[in-house]
Amino acid sequence: MVFVPREALDRVRSALFEAGAGKIGKYTHCSWYAAGTGTFLPEEGAEPTVGQPGREQRVSELRLEMVYPEERHEDVVAALRRAHPYEEPAFDVYPLL
Repeated sequence: MVFVPREALDRVRSALFEAGAGKIGKYTHCSWYAAGTGTFLPEEGAEPTVGQPGREQRVSELRLEMVYPEERHEDVVAALRRAHPYEEPAFDVYPLL
């Protein structure tokens, strides 16, 4: 699960699919997303893609979710970090038992 600005959705989805995410049975490119507002306050020394240090930002973002096999974890997280436009992307990994 990752929060991504709308304009970066397709780029991030494609990178995650290429890294092995989004496959369920005989289906590929499986994902889910919903809209929301992300907020953050870059500290001094940060290099934010949006806004500037010392000023709180509110950004229209999408919560993007997809599954991937455990053995693809390193590749998926690396692809996410490369494709995401933010200096520090906000994401969570939940193991499914």
